[in-house]
Amino acid sequence: MITVQVHAGNYEQAMRNLKRKMQRELVYRAMKMRRYHETESEKRVRKAEESERRRRKLERKRMMES
Repeated sequence: MITVQVHAGNYEQAMRNLKRKMQRELVYRAMKMRRYHETESEKRVRKAEESERRRRKLERKRMMES
């Protein structure tokens, strides 16, 4: 459960903190994924694309280090 404290009625700062915490914990992505039904084939394709994206990112990171 995500909690944010409001100090001295500063609601704008509390909202920014809440949004930042939700984004860090991938709540927005989970809500987006549950918005529509996803077939098994769509899940496979999405997971393969995510995996490829992570692999390329790691490869770029390794190239930058060397």
